[in-house]
Amino acid sequence: MSYLIDTHALIWYFEDSLDIPEKVKMIIDTDSTKKFISIASLWEIAIKMSIGKLTMGLHFGEILTELENSDLLILQVENNYLKKVFELPFLHKDPFDRLIIATALIENLTIITIDENIQKYDVPWVW
Repeated sequence: MSYLIDTHALIWYFEDSLDIPEKVKMIIDTDSTKKFISIASLWEIAIKMSIGKLTMGLHFGEILTELENSDLLILQVENNYLKKVFELPFLHKDPFDRLIIATALIENLTIITIDENIQKYDVPWVW
């Protein structure tokens, strides 16, 4: 199985938060598991950190370095993801999450998320 890590899960993982279940940590830490991050998550983190809405133990540049040295793959925005965003029912208003949902649907990925709004869509998820 291949996974797409939602933004909050990525933040909690980097912060070693107690909010992230052991099952999720094991998925992310397993080398043989294919794990992806949407560039939308990094964009969201960059925006929130730059306006002071998000504080993390790592500077944003350090997050990028950590990702470069990890087995997490960053998915760029593709036209077919945007077409899927357009087609999605408007159950979730967050544009970053809508792009994450569309990406998971197109790429057949299971989203690692606690977000109940994402879970309203017909997309596989785990938490």
